[in-house]
Amino acid sequence: MQPIYDYLSSVKDKRILVSGGTTGIGRAIALMLHDMGAKVLIVGRNQPQIDETLEEMDRSSSEAACYGVQADLSGKEGIQTTLQAVDEQLGGLDILVNNAALGYGSVMEGTYEDWQYLLNTNLLAYLALSNGAITRMKDGGHIVNIGSMSADVREANSSVYVATKSGIQGFSEALRKEVNPKGIKVSLIEPGAVDTDMQEQPDEEKKEQIKNEEMLEANDIAMAVVFCLCQPHRADIVNVKVRPHLQII
Repeated sequence: MQPIYDYLSSVKDKRILVSGGTTGIGRAIALMLHDMGAKVLIVGRNQPQIDETLEEMDRSSSEAACYGVQADLSGKEGIQTTLQAVDEQLGGLDILVNNAALGYGSVMEGTYEDWQYLLNTNLLAYLALSNGAITRMKDGGHIVNIGSMSADVREANSSVYVATKSGIQGFSEALRKEVNPKGIKVSLIEPGAVDTDMQEQPDEEKKEQIKNEEMLEANDIAMAVVFCLCQPHRADIVNVKVRPHLQII
């Protein structure tokens, strides 16, 4: 039997891009993978958050390189800027974590431009970065898409957000069938409620929900990503649903 530490070492020295890697789930994923020795490039819209996350990486015991790029993934220019940074900073790509996303409510709210921005960020950026990643994964690779329980629950007053997460669910399944023959894995992780900026409750209320096992911490999802990445090549973790113990949905 292959020992567990060999599985964990599979992340070391991997070149990883994490979109939305400066806050919430993405930040937790980036920090955890960097701690494990991966070379991590994070993408975010705000330079101060990029700088703070990179400083946190620098304070860790890991000697792996870490980089950041400021880009708005809702547009073609932001995608191109990100992929150029992949080439210049990482020199290729082994793992893509598609995570950048924005919350939204009902289609009865906002304007066409609001919906377009959300769809571009939450869905089209996943497609575009996946395309860019696949062309750079010469010896196999792994794409991890962060979805949401909303794709299954489809709660009222969240129709625009639900549309994007349902799209990611379908995209992940079809993409896996396309790229598995190339040696590339695709994993979809669908969290329930997580303590991130997307949850609008006061911090004290979220802490109470975590204590009551009604909400997850971002590190819980980062652990699920590590689980997917550290399997032997023969084993694909296709879909992981991570729910708070007492979020009954």
